[in-house]
Amino acid sequence: MPFEVTILGSSSATPTSDRYPTAQVINARGRYFLTDCGEGTQIQIRRQKIGFGKIRHILISHLHGDHYYGLIGMISSFNLLGIHNDIHIYSHSQLKELIQPQLDFLKKELQFKIIFHPLNFKTPEKIFFDDKVEVYSFPLKHSIPCCGFLFRERERESNMIKEYIELYKIPVADIKKIKKGADFVTDDGMIIPNSQLTTPPLPPRSYAFCSDTAYYPEIVNTIKNVDLLYHESTFTEELKEWAVNTLHSTALDAAKIAQAANAGKLILGHFSARYKETEIFLQEARKVFPETEAAVDGQTFKISH
Repeated sequence: MPFEVTILGSSSATPTSDRYPTAQVINARGRYFLTDCGEGTQIQIRRQKIGFGKIRHILISHLHGDHYYGLIGMISSFNLLGIHNDIHIYSHSQLKELIQPQLDFLKKELQFKIIFHPLNFKTPEKIFFDDKVEVYSFPLKHSIPCCGFLFRERERESNMIKEYIELYKIPVADIKKIKKGADFVTDDGMIIPNSQLTTPPLPPRSYAFCSDTAYYPEIVNTIKNVDLLYHESTFTEELKEWAVNTLHSTALDAAKIAQAANAGKLILGHFSARYKETEIFLQEARKVFPETEAAVDGQTFKISH
């Protein structure tokens, strides 16, 4: 099953002619998470042909407008489209205070429940899990409380060796048990050990989203060995002073974090509107971390191994 990240917006602060504010959709084995929801997010979701009904979890990293101004429009569209699934929003507790007056003003009862989950901005915390994936929040260093998010696949099942399915005529119901670690007992009572019937599962896949933050090495242990890392890079080193003063990162900062975390690949994003091209970010980051890409609105990054 897929584990992939679709970039809906890669601009900081304001939209540009070819970049929307921050938003991403993470498809983690069929579980869809909208991460940040800047202005224009639902337009991008339409363009990428992602079904609105698939999105049940919305994660807002912090309460700067370019990361949540698209949310009330999304909620309105969910209602107009007749979506009935509960919508879970993970954010600073004040987000509810910000959007509730707008919902009240509409004076229209929603067809679904909105369930708010306040984030912990002091320590890493598991905020979601099921049988496929688990999601953690972790604190970043910004001018207001801000979280990153780590998506980690749960341990995958072992792989059945097809020849043995035919050889021992293993029923479908038993295949599921064997994949979870059970031995198989034939009709005549012979025990076939699980190790003979299966090959080890592939390692779990993972993705880390590091929203607005200054250079912050304290996050490295939390995201260690992540397969795919998105890290904001609002500026390049020529504007390092701006980055420091505004508690943002440069492309070089992001590369250093990726290197220290032993990430598989780095995605740069949250580019300042002053930059028309992203090649300068890539040149700066790749000197330290060669496996670096620049986010492009509409691009999907697949994690496979």
